[in-house]
Amino acid sequence: MNATNPSRRALLRTGAGAALAAAGLAAGAPAATADGSRAALVTGGRVRNLTGPAETGRFAAPWTDLGIPARCPDGSMLFVCGDTFDGGGVGGPDWRSPVGLRSSNASPGSLSIDGSVGGAHAVGLVPEGHDGGTTAIPSDVFTVGSTMYMHLMRGVIYRTHHSDFWRSDDNGETWQYLCQWPGDQYGGQFQQKTYAVADDGYCYVLSTAFNRDITSGLLLHRVPQNALGDPAAYQPWGYAGGAWGWENPPTTITGARRWGEICFRAMGGKYAFTWLNMTPLDIRAQVFALPTSNLFTTPEQTMILPTVPGLEVGNAVASPYGGFIVPGSTFADFHIAVSQWFDNQNYRVMQYRINGLAA
Repeated sequence: MNATNPSRRALLRTGAGAALAAAGLAAGAPAATADGSRAALVTGGRVRNLTGPAETGRFAAPWTDLGIPARCPDGSMLFVCGDTFDGGGVGGPDWRSPVGLRSSNASPGSLSIDGSVGGAHAVGLVPEGHDGGTTAIPSDVFTVGSTMYMHLMRGVIYRTHHSDFWRSDDNGETWQYLCQWPGDQYGGQFQQKTYAVADDGYCYVLSTAFNRDITSGLLLHRVPQNALGDPAAYQPWGYAGGAWGWENPPTTITGARRWGEICFRAMGGKYAFTWLNMTPLDIRAQVFALPTSNLFTTPEQTMILPTVPGLEVGNAVASPYGGFIVPGSTFADFHIAVSQWFDNQNYRVMQYRINGLAA
């Protein structure tokens, strides 16, 4: 989010949403698959607002977004949020990013923010002075054993100077720097990262450029879970010499497009990948057997559809983004954290339950 120019991003959301609503796309419309057929009907609805003046104002965080959920080693749920403000709305005083908001109950059916890192005043989790409009946008937070990890994109929004990686050994209360990657690595397609923690000792990493105005491929890497903070340990997956393989130069594993937020998780013996799709504007999912499955042909299932303020019903959301999978979800009981921003007081994180996702 760009706190210095909220109108640009809000216009992008509502403009696309209005166009799709005018075209007659209704909540619950079947998702288009890669071969042009139609997937099973996917529906859903809002469970609750997770953030907002009533929910998180008491932590000086009434206005925040993203809310990437991660189950902490102590059993609580930490929501790591992006640009956060106090006062009357977006752009208000006390700009922090990222911040950590906590639900002591981690069950997807009982989430409620009842604490924050910092107590009565949610603090910035890492140093970020916002000099010249820079910020620290989280792209993923996850847990391996007793350690939590957080990946941040640093710089002015959509001009990522570098991304960096942090760890916490106290349930997200304090964070220690591990490493960073240059913003131009792989043509910028290693800026936004999301990690699936597998049961084979690896994390599988999907990455894109962090700029919704440009077309980016989707790259795949793997890294041993005991070497997450070592950039040299990240092994690319690519196509070369007529075959796919690890250690080949990385090549896109699906069609290039304009990507928003991405989320990759191992769950239920399979892998789930969710993302904000920019053209058309919606939040989609793919479910597949292996990290190296063919995503060119895997059906894309639309979970969240755009609409305009006042016409939100079911899984139609005005100005949606995010779409991070809530830990504890199953394919039969699938929950995601969806952000919304269409004016300076409609800027929040919401929980949605998705029905009919084909696994």
